[in-house]
Amino acid sequence: AGGHHPAREGEVFNTRYQALRKLGCGAFATVWLCQDMRRKKHVAVKVLKSRESFAEAAQDEVALLRCVSTMKRKDQAGENIVCLLDDFRMIGENGFHILLLRALGPSLRCLMGNYAARGLPLPFVKKSLQQVLAGLHFLHKRCRIIHADIKPENILLYGHDKSLQRLLPDAFDCGQRTDLRLKRPGGELGNQLEESDLMSIEVKIADLGSACWTYKPFSKEIQTQPYRALEVLLGLDYSTPADIWSTGCLAFEMATGEHLFDPQPGKYFSRDDDHVARIIELLGRIPPQIALSWNKSTKFFSRPGALLRISRLSPRGLHSVLADRHQWTKDEATPFAAFLLPALQYAPQRRATAAQCLQHAWLGA
Repeated sequence: AGGHHPAREGEVFNTRYQALRKLGCGAFATVWLCQDMRRKKHVAVKVLKSRESFAEAAQDEVALLRCVSTMKRKDQAGENIVCLLDDFRMIGENGFHILLLRALGPSLRCLMGNYAARGLPLPFVKKSLQQVLAGLHFLHKRCRIIHADIKPENILLYGHDKSLQRLLPDAFDCGQRTDLRLKRPGGELGNQLEESDLMSIEVKIADLGSACWTYKPFSKEIQTQPYRALEVLLGLDYSTPADIWSTGCLAFEMATGEHLFDPQPGKYFSRDDDHVARIIELLGRIPPQIALSWNKSTKFFSRPGALLRISRLSPRGLHSVLADRHQWTKDEATPFAAFLLPALQYAPQRRATAAQCLQHAWLGA
C-alpha cells in the first residue's frame, strides 16, 4: 500500500497503452516503454507511487508540464523540452497517477558510458549544451520554471535520422546496464558512434518531477549531489541560477568524463562538508559577505572563509585540472574555462544566465 503499482509486461493502461518493458525505477515512480495501440507508436508511461504525497507531487508535475505545452504552442519554442502527451488516473490496488510522456530514447548518461575515459567529442558537447541551454532559457523566461535536477540522466537522446532511430531502441533498457551498446554497420557491437551519427543526435530536457515555479519553490533541498549549487548546499533561497550551476557541472562531465565535484563523506565530516571544500579548492575562497550571510553558514564555517571540520585544502584551478588530469592543451582549456567559470559564480545574481551562456564564443567555435 502506498508503493509502486505491480505493473507487468503486456498490461494495458487506460485501455490504450500496452506495457512492453520497464525503462527504469526510481524513488517516486516506474517508467515503462509502452505501445500506443491507437496510434501504433512507442510512448513512455510514468507510473507514480500511490501514496497521497506522491499524488500531490504528480499534480504539481502535471501543472508544470501543461504550462510547458501551452507555452510551446504559444511561442512555437521549447522544442528542447520533453512534452506531456496525456495524463490520467488509473485504479489498481490503490489509486495511481499516470504521466504519459513521449518516448525519446536513452539518456545522455548511457551514451557517456562509452566515452568515460576521455569525455564526449567536443563538437557534440557544444551542440548538446546549446540545446540544453535553449531549453533552460525557455523554462526560465517563458514558463518561470526551475528544473532543479539537471544531470545526464535527465537529458534524453533523440534521433531524427531513420538509421539512428534504429540504433536507439536497442538502448531503451539502459537503466539495467552500464553503457549504451550500439550496433555498427555489419551487426557488430561498438562502443562509440561515428561522429557523423553522433552529431545527428538531438537532446531534450526530461523529468520535471523535481521542478518548481520560480515564485513557489516546493522544497529546500533540490538537485542531485554532484550537480548541487552552492546556494542550495548552504540553505539559501534558490532560483534559476541553480540550474546554470548544474549545467556547468554537466558541461565539465561531458567534456572530460569525470564529475567536476564528486564529494565523499569522511570520518569527521559529511558529504556536504566535502562538497563545499572541493568547491573552494577549485573556485577559490568564498567571500565572507556571501559565506556568512546564508542560513547554514555556521554549519560549515567557523569564521569567514574557514571551514569548520576540514582544515587542509588542496587548491587547484580549473586550468590545471584540465591540463594535468585530462591533458588538455592551453588552447583547449582557456576558452572552455572562460565558458564554464561564469556558470559557477558564487553569487547567484552574478552567475551567467542561459541566454548569456548561449552567446559565449566557445559554444559557437
